[in-house]
Amino acid sequence: MTKEEFRAVVAEGIPSKLPAPKPRDPEINHAPRRKEILSDEEKKLALRNALRYFPKELHKELAPEFAQELADYGRIYMYRLRPDYEMKARPIDWYPARTPQAAAIMLMIQNNLDKAVAQHPHELITYGGNGAVFQNWAQYRLVMKYLSEMTENQTLVMYSGHPLGLFPSHPDAPRVVVTNGMVIPNHSKPDDWERMNALGVSQYGQMTAGSYMYIGPQGIVHGTTITVMNAARRKRHSDDIGGILFVSSGLGGMSGAQPKAGDIAGVVSIVAEINPKAVTKRYEQGWVDEVYTELDPLLERARKAVAAREAVSLAYQGNVVDLWERLAETPDLTVDLGSDQTSLHNALAGGYYPVGYSYEEANRMMAEEPERFAEAVDESLRRQVKAINTIAERGMYFFDYGNAFLLKSSQAGADIMASDGSDRFRYPSYVQDIMGPLFFDYGFGPFRWVCTSGDPEDLALTDRLAAEVLERELAEAPDDIRGQLADNLHWIREAGKNKMVVGSQARILYADSKGRTNIALEFNKAVKDGRLKAPVVLGRDHHDVSGTDSPYRETSNIYDGSQFCADMAVHNVIGDAMRGATWVSLHNGGGVGWGEVINGGFGMVVDGSDASERHIREMLLWDVNNGISRRAWARNSGSIDAIKREMARTPGLEVTLPNFVDDEIIETSIKK
Repeated sequence: MTKEEFRAVVAEGIPSKLPAPKPRDPEINHAPRRKEILSDEEKKLALRNALRYFPKELHKELAPEFAQELADYGRIYMYRLRPDYEMKARPIDWYPARTPQAAAIMLMIQNNLDKAVAQHPHELITYGGNGAVFQNWAQYRLVMKYLSEMTENQTLVMYSGHPLGLFPSHPDAPRVVVTNGMVIPNHSKPDDWERMNALGVSQYGQMTAGSYMYIGPQGIVHGTTITVMNAARRKRHSDDIGGILFVSSGLGGMSGAQPKAGDIAGVVSIVAEINPKAVTKRYEQGWVDEVYTELDPLLERARKAVAAREAVSLAYQGNVVDLWERLAETPDLTVDLGSDQTSLHNALAGGYYPVGYSYEEANRMMAEEPERFAEAVDESLRRQVKAINTIAERGMYFFDYGNAFLLKSSQAGADIMASDGSDRFRYPSYVQDIMGPLFFDYGFGPFRWVCTSGDPEDLALTDRLAAEVLERELAEAPDDIRGQLADNLHWIREAGKNKMVVGSQARILYADSKGRTNIALEFNKAVKDGRLKAPVVLGRDHHDVSGTDSPYRETSNIYDGSQFCADMAVHNVIGDAMRGATWVSLHNGGGVGWGEVINGGFGMVVDGSDASERHIREMLLWDVNNGISRRAWARNSGSIDAIKREMARTPGLEVTLPNFVDDEIIETSIKK
């Protein structure tokens, strides 16, 4: 397909003449069939809702087809309207757009749906089992049409995948404003979400999926690498972490990065995954070194790797419970670190598979016998926790990766609570022990970018520019953030060698407010003077300082009682929109699931202009320091130090700081 042909079909929108029906591609990893949740009257409503995208003369042909999709899959995806062209990020000049901002957003959307990137691409699900970009292919087509028409005096408004339309605005306003899953609290139970999603009126957008900012597993590789390195140092009380054995689960969903992270960190990793297609995908991508279907040769290989202090990643194609139980029965093989990265926020709809059933049988039971499936999941979690507890008693450091493992295990009745009778879990969140006090409290979080030229040379240049900024930061940094800067400098120097790119030419590192701003300014200069061939898109994921209120993950190290409040995430989006973000997004949901977190995200197109420079300085300062200020008010010592430094260097910034009270006064007063 030529550039001109591609532009024409992308700008077409919903075609006046329907394309031929498309058979389901068996080579693609498809979403599981969703459970039947709608009444007969609600099925009629779902069909009516789907058909409103099409003129009346097409209803007779489409209605039975969509009704069949609803019956077969529990959702109306409109497979017929899936484009024939290959879905991938193309160079920005391929996109039919009146503004480079709109073209960049089109690029990001197509990258999210690239089969090399997305978990269930034909169901428009990027990751996490149900983290969707859109609900159906009509929405995709209509959005691309709107973006092709958009001027810098318009804003596209998105309601859970549905394009409400283009509205007049101005050049400094966001080009797109996205919300996903914003359900009224008293109507926010799991069956409510399933029902609304099946009706086509709401969706779980994850965060980087629903805000068009996913860059494949690279983002999770970096976060997991930093986590594993620091967990291993904590375990060893040393920087020498060779021969550490790390055991986890999940190669699909949100978690394909774990083995790659283990390799980069320099440890031995075993990661279980029951879906053969997910295992094959990660192996072919080079994200896992070796695959085993039997436990005996797997454990023997692990023993040899540990003894040799080898950095190697081993995949177990099977159920994680079987792996944990065998390890519990094998005391001579020491497991140093343990976690779980299955999509337990979506435990009953494809995020977790119970032990004792084949992958195919579990998928059938999920759709046809949901109550039995739920019981099997609970029993499986109880067994998994029992095995983990046995190994932890032998010295393993186990941490929750914020995917709802602890929460769902507690709800299943597993022995997961602390022994002191409190409501605390037996094991910490990785944020509580590692990421929160070491990174988030100081403003360090996942700063990511995409080179819209699609040229690897542009990405290599951005790597060098980012490294130079970090080197300058490190030279003058206070002691409490030198380690964070050094780890990320090492990461960005090695990133190209580790072949991180899947899909778009993208990169991620952790930086604080000062670092993010200075890196972005260097990119803007490089676009302006032509060293970079095209604009750069900036963004982040939910795993950050400021944009996410998540009591079991990102804000789990907030101890003033506000960890269940979402003011920060909402203000993050509002503030970013006021200060020059190209698009902003607000989501009910993130890595821990619909209803458990509120996420605020952004994208920014850096095009070499004076306006970009102004937006960088204004927006990135707020995007990070909003969170640092909240964390400082929660009495987090690292954040207090960080915001004091920021106030010293930023005129006009004045943040409310907490006063500390002696414990004796509190205790005495309460006793009275």
